[in-house]
Amino acid sequence: MSKIEQSWYKKFSLITLLLLPLSGLFWLISSLRTLCYKLGVLKSYQGAVPVIVVGNISVGGNGKTPFVIWLVQHLQQKGLKVGVLSRGYGGKSDSYPLNVDKTVTCEQAGDEPVLIQRRLGCPVVVGPDRTQNIKMLCAQNKLDVIISDDGMQHYKMARSIECCIVDSERRFGNGLLMPAGPLRETQKRLNAVDLVIENGGEHEFNYQLQASPLLLVANGKQAQQPLLKGHAVSAIGNPKRFERTLTAQGIELLSTAHYRDHYAYSVTDFEKYNEEAVFMTEKDAVKCHTFAKPTWYFLPVDAKPSTAVINKLNLLLKEKGILDGL
Repeated sequence: MSKIEQSWYKKFSLITLLLLPLSGLFWLISSLRTLCYKLGVLKSYQGAVPVIVVGNISVGGNGKTPFVIWLVQHLQQKGLKVGVLSRGYGGKSDSYPLNVDKTVTCEQAGDEPVLIQRRLGCPVVVGPDRTQNIKMLCAQNKLDVIISDDGMQHYKMARSIECCIVDSERRFGNGLLMPAGPLRETQKRLNAVDLVIENGGEHEFNYQLQASPLLLVANGKQAQQPLLKGHAVSAIGNPKRFERTLTAQGIELLSTAHYRDHYAYSVTDFEKYNEEAVFMTEKDAVKCHTFAKPTWYFLPVDAKPSTAVINKLNLLLKEKGILDGL
């Protein structure tokens, strides 16, 4: 985490003071852009099927991907055909939009879209132009609904439902807009969101992360013997939560290493661990499986939404006509 990012989660610092004028400029530009969409000066694209956005108002990992995975499965259980679109942050492809299949790598599509596709096998398309992503998804698949992984601020894309994920621990940092703070929009934006969901915490509308048994990074098979100690390596928004989950399972952490979100690992990052056990998240594992040692493991987690979240979401699906007769 850079010094600027560290300052976001402190009450105040010299860095914050120096960056405040740029935050004011950011607010002015983003407010004018939002107003242009509200007045119809700029037009939003309405695709052939409804879109559900799972996003946030702050930068950095807030736990969107586990909820996206749960939401896809929830809708599929209701009989809906679901596709997923993403910006594909961290990926570089020769052409976009990119249809993510089993042959597409994290280097091409980014880690989260690859994780989603491998977990669910559903249609996933990435690219910077979400309008083109929607068109490709609809052209290649018969869908009932599309889930946008992030894109809450992408007002060019019309949406039927907005779900905003909030990290219950880090929340909104110092409450300032970028770059003095972590916010893309002010907290007033939450008043217009259909469903605000806390990742962890005690709020009525929340989801908890439930861990599954450790799996081998190299092949996804379950560990055959209890693991007592090793090194935790992660490139996610809130690594402390991941590390607490490991220790809660009785694993002694010999060291911890934190990299920026979406970091592209290489073999050299792990040389110091030799043959000792290394633990990582599933999002990290999809980037490391091709060079993983047999002593590397990842911790799968699943989102478990509260009853309030499920009931509210089902009500929204009915109100928006996405799921009739629920």
